[in-house]
Amino acid sequence: MRAFPVIETERFYLREIKDTDVDEVFEMRSNPELMRFIPRPICKLKEEALMHIHRLQKGFNENDSVNWGITYKNETKLIGIIGYVRMQQENYRAEIGYILNKPEHKKGVMREILKPLMHFGFAHLNLNSIAAVVDPANQASIKLLQANGFTKEGHFREDCYFDGQFLDSVHYSVLKSDFDFKPFNI
Repeated sequence: MRAFPVIETERFYLREIKDTDVDEVFEMRSNPELMRFIPRPICKLKEEALMHIHRLQKGFNENDSVNWGITYKNETKLIGIIGYVRMQQENYRAEIGYILNKPEHKKGVMREILKPLMHFGFAHLNLNSIAAVVDPANQASIKLLQANGFTKEGHFREDCYFDGQFLDSVHYSVLKSDFDFKPFNI
């Protein structure tokens, strides 16, 4: 991809994450409640959030990942991040990950944007499968994935070591052949 792809839904824009989004990224990545299911260090300084933005930008520039900032249409404030990480081009597979700021929970944000993002992955990134790795206690995320056609591949016991403890993970995926292609504005 040369130009950063913008995805539009009825209520949202998925756009490139910029340095000017540092306050919103810091707000999400420094919130222990939001980060409780994401085995990554919590940001303690805005500089760490800026470094995270730079990692996301570098991933796109090197074709290793693509992450979008989620905004309401006609607004610039970032309310979440969603994207493809751990892209395995040789296997036509990528893992999807997301975080949504607390005030936006239970408003149907992820329900509205996940299908168009899957469409982009299958149609434009030429993926055959999209994976998701979740904490088994993250029932909201599991329900979202299942509602969007993801199938449980397995429950891996203590396969992740983070912050001094071993954590379980549950792996889900959806195949291109299972996806119902509908037109989206991409």
